[in-house]
Amino acid sequence: MTGEILFLCHRIPFPPDRGDKIRSYHLLKRLAEVGPVHVGCFADDQRDMGFAQEMAAFTASQCVLMRDRSRVTAGLSGLAKGQPLLVSLFDHPGLHRWVARVMAERPIAAVVAYSAQMAHFVPALPQGVRFLMDFVDFDSAKYAAYGAEGSGPMAWINRREGRVLLDFEKSVAARADICAFVSEAEAALFRQASGQGPAKVIAIENGVALDYFDPAAGFPAVEKGGGPLLVFTGQMDYRPNVEAVESFARESFPAIRAAHPQARFAIVGRNPAKSVEALADLPGVIVTGSVPDVRGWLAAADVVVAPLRIARGIQNKVLEAMAMARPVVASPQAAEGIDAQDEIHFLIAADPAEEAAKIIALLADPTKAARLAQAARFRMEQRYRWSATLRAVPGLLLGKQEKDARAA
Repeated sequence: MTGEILFLCHRIPFPPDRGDKIRSYHLLKRLAEVGPVHVGCFADDQRDMGFAQEMAAFTASQCVLMRDRSRVTAGLSGLAKGQPLLVSLFDHPGLHRWVARVMAERPIAAVVAYSAQMAHFVPALPQGVRFLMDFVDFDSAKYAAYGAEGSGPMAWINRREGRVLLDFEKSVAARADICAFVSEAEAALFRQASGQGPAKVIAIENGVALDYFDPAAGFPAVEKGGGPLLVFTGQMDYRPNVEAVESFARESFPAIRAAHPQARFAIVGRNPAKSVEALADLPGVIVTGSVPDVRGWLAAADVVVAPLRIARGIQNKVLEAMAMARPVVASPQAAEGIDAQDEIHFLIAADPAEEAAKIIALLADPTKAARLAQAARFRMEQRYRWSATLRAVPGLLLGKQEKDARAA
């Protein structure tokens, strides 16, 4: 394409060490193959700020700002302005100014906003400048689900967020050239809710770094121990992950321990919430906190579990475990959107009782476990390379008319 790209992201897209950063990191690398990229993003803490210099290798220019707005301040501001709280939480006058300067000074041909809360930084664009909105997940549906299942003040807040955020998502979709979601299931839900058609609302699926998540790669080993090892990986202050491990540790794992008294359940991921830390008091449960390399834990696992009850899009944790050739037992919510088959590439279990039963049966059948593991790796190689899932991005930024003109 002739011109440069403005990429706006709610977290610094570097390094790819948590779910939302994995997609944004690979998207940034793909954009950098198309043209010079100017990145505006936020850092959650000083650790994130420390990555800005390394990210500069991929960028033409960048603005990395510390996100310093408290939830209370964001909530009050959002209520006063009628904004979604998610948008208010990520507001920052400094980023608005930087975007205006880049748009004025650079030959920007396309703007890519990653996640709904970054859309309000996208100004009115000159004619011919493409706008790709990567919603990733249908966020308002997640808040609506939280509101429907809860009670009290937080349920009211979540219901309000679901309504207001949906209105915001619809308004953004109306002005974007392309709206992307992480799976066809998410895209279909948004088409139905927004009234936008399949020409505008599409799926750009997640991939997996197959050279990195490779059982043959070099990485520090984790001591397996004497009994079966079950592993869950994820950001452990993220509500769906917290609820998943609480449910599994308290409702599924006791039945597994009854059949295998030496079984262990390792919860692997940074920033465990207090309720997650408390699970370490249960027999056989391990809470690791942050680890330098998750691959050792995945490689050591007899079974990787993904018992999420509320999940949006494609779960990186499932793709990574499958790429590491481990047998996976996932909830229907965690498996949704992944182009793989139950009983062939992984096992799907709908509730704690079924999770326990399928894991016990799998531990008793190492031949089946090995067959699932190898089929999982092969499926990832077939279907989920980042080079394949992001192949369409240059054409989306060029736009159909310009592509057709080049073809002519």
